[in-house]
Amino acid sequence: MPGPLEGIRVLELIRVGPGAYCSMMLADMGAEVLKLETPPGGIHPGSGASPGPDQARRLATSYTNRNKKSLTLNLKSEEDQAVLHKLVADYDVLVEGFRPGVMARLGGDYETLSKINPRLVYCSLSGFGQDGPYKSFPAHDLNYLSLAGALNLFGEPGRRPAIPLNLVADFAGASMHGALGIMFALFARERTGKGQHVDVSYLDTTVALMAATPNVRDYLADGIVPERGKGVFAGNHAYYGSYETKDDKLITIACTEPWLWGNFCDAVGKPHLKACAMKDGEFADFAGPAHEEARAELEPMFRTKTRAEWFDMLTKADVCVGMVYDVPEVFDDPHVKARQMSLELEHPVAGKVTQAGVPIKLSETPGGIRDFAPSIGAHTDEVLAQAGFGADDIAALRERKVV
Repeated sequence: MPGPLEGIRVLELIRVGPGAYCSMMLADMGAEVLKLETPPGGIHPGSGASPGPDQARRLATSYTNRNKKSLTLNLKSEEDQAVLHKLVADYDVLVEGFRPGVMARLGGDYETLSKINPRLVYCSLSGFGQDGPYKSFPAHDLNYLSLAGALNLFGEPGRRPAIPLNLVADFAGASMHGALGIMFALFARERTGKGQHVDVSYLDTTVALMAATPNVRDYLADGIVPERGKGVFAGNHAYYGSYETKDDKLITIACTEPWLWGNFCDAVGKPHLKACAMKDGEFADFAGPAHEEARAELEPMFRTKTRAEWFDMLTKADVCVGMVYDVPEVFDDPHVKARQMSLELEHPVAGKVTQAGVPIKLSETPGGIRDFAPSIGAHTDEVLAQAGFGADDIAALRERKVV
């Protein structure tokens, strides 16, 4: 069954994972995604996630580059840029991840390419956006978290902030918002017939995600400045945090509604603890002595059963509970497998490999995994031939090291 984006063609000029994940989401839904990668031997040999053909297992497990094709192209000269200009005429979307100004030097900025293809949806994923005083600064996820005020709220009070991998600015921020922005622009194109420039900033998207949290909501509404280790989601409330179990593992409790906390207290035979979450008859989103006393009472209780025993018992009692997994346990979980988020695939060279599945489930036009990640330049001749280049033209391009 064809995916919802079948027939949509995407050019990807990306060197880092978040941009590759953005276009992978489109590829999983049926779009034809072509990676334009630097020919091997340069400073940046492709995205770094699409290794050479001798590294079959890395290709087989290269999640963010699946369902894509790869063409090597050197864009340093005007003659070389003509190849991009010929290709872009037949594509719907271009995703690039360079600092502002770089694509203009490579002859691939929006102003240039939109004249060739007015229907082009052009998505720029950059650290600070296409304008503003920071637009040319280098940065990565940790820097965006810092500037968005997010990093200062992760972790325990009195200690340095905890660093949450690169999940927030990179993937929840740029990747997701980039894919969504592209879809908005494609939808608008159906009405207007015109493409447009989608400007997505890692910092902007992190600020937006922060604004959706109670911490920032309360600051903007009431002037309450959030502090690290404080607030309903900081982990110091009895009803929202982690506990050690008998088998030296961790389990999480996240009962942020009164009735769920009540379910928990009844299930563990401690109905008197319901009051620790209340203030003036309402559920309180603050930590205090009542929570400290409750946690002191719950800590030894959780040491009496294993993680699995608590999970089984509390799920049956309609309690928000989770086992703190390590990565191998995630991909072996029966629910993750049932939802097809842990897929065992057969690679022609690497054999059986595991990949994460497609997280968005569409009932009529589902996405899927059609191909493993390509080696760098695997489709160069095929794509150029489809674009109208003859065998002699392709040979000449290779001779000049354009491709």
